[in-house]
Amino acid sequence: MRILITGADGLLGSNLVRELLGRNYEVSAMLMNETLPAPGLEGLPLTRYYVNILDPDAVGNAVAGHDMVIHAAASTQVYPPHSAVIREVNINGTANVIEACLKHEVKRLIHVGTANSFGPGTPEHPGDEKTPYIGFRYGLDYFDSKYEAQKLVLNAVANRGLDALVVNPTFMIGPHDSRPSSGAMILALYNRKVPVYTLGSKTYVAVKDAAVAIANALTMGERGECYILGNFSLSYKEAFELIAASIGVPAPKFTIPVPLVMLFGMVNSWIGKISGKIPTVSKEMARLSCEEHCYSGRKAREKLRMPSTPLDVAVKECFRWFEENGYTKKS
Repeated sequence: MRILITGADGLLGSNLVRELLGRNYEVSAMLMNETLPAPGLEGLPLTRYYVNILDPDAVGNAVAGHDMVIHAAASTQVYPPHSAVIREVNINGTANVIEACLKHEVKRLIHVGTANSFGPGTPEHPGDEKTPYIGFRYGLDYFDSKYEAQKLVLNAVANRGLDALVVNPTFMIGPHDSRPSSGAMILALYNRKVPVYTLGSKTYVAVKDAAVAIANALTMGERGECYILGNFSLSYKEAFELIAASIGVPAPKFTIPVPLVMLFGMVNSWIGKISGKIPTVSKEMARLSCEEHCYSGRKAREKLRMPSTPLDVAVKECFRWFEENGYTKKS
């Protein structure tokens, strides 16, 4: 069985490749640029395709000859909040993958979306796959474009005979986070750069658990269905305490009022606009950090047999990988 993964060099892709190789699949990686390093894939027995996802012919050439495709490539930028590039990559790129899968009669497409394509809830009453999308209220092209891309996939299933399903990860934590992405929060806590916590919450999942669920989705799950990948919903206070205890540093002890968080985000966004530098916390991210953004992964645990690794284990695996690869060295 030949499997092509787009965006295979990210946190999820690097762990997914390892999961699939461990199941003896023949794995190919579709990457953006041959000159960009992909440390998460070093030494792995992969066929590599270097493709601009906005080039439909190149995407088709990469997809040809593969039995199944996992589309994980995406622009995940949240600053600037509006960007034509984000929309092109996430919407047009997905459209190109869909067309290639239809043309080359791929047996199944697994589209990696985001849990943000559904309405969130609280830790006690999390959102699920039936909760309507409300992400448009945040003014982030990332949220809106991923939602549009998901609709493209589901429309192709309903109207064009595509065998596809969608997986919707929450906040993933684990090893091989070479950029880093979610692991940046762990490094920030390690370097004592998180002095306070905000009053919001979110849902987390070990990236290895997400990889298992996606690999299972090659043969499990129903076409046209979505599956949220999330296991633990925590307040930021709880999450920071868990992470700090796992890596041996003190947790932030104080919170700040929501209006002050919002003011901080607005000032940061203004400075970023003037200076051209990406702010640590934009006004959009400040707002999100003060709200409840929790989701249920029950459907994925039942239908895709997603494991539920304790979050402290995922944090320790992530931090150990950072230590082994020089990310924790003080500058």
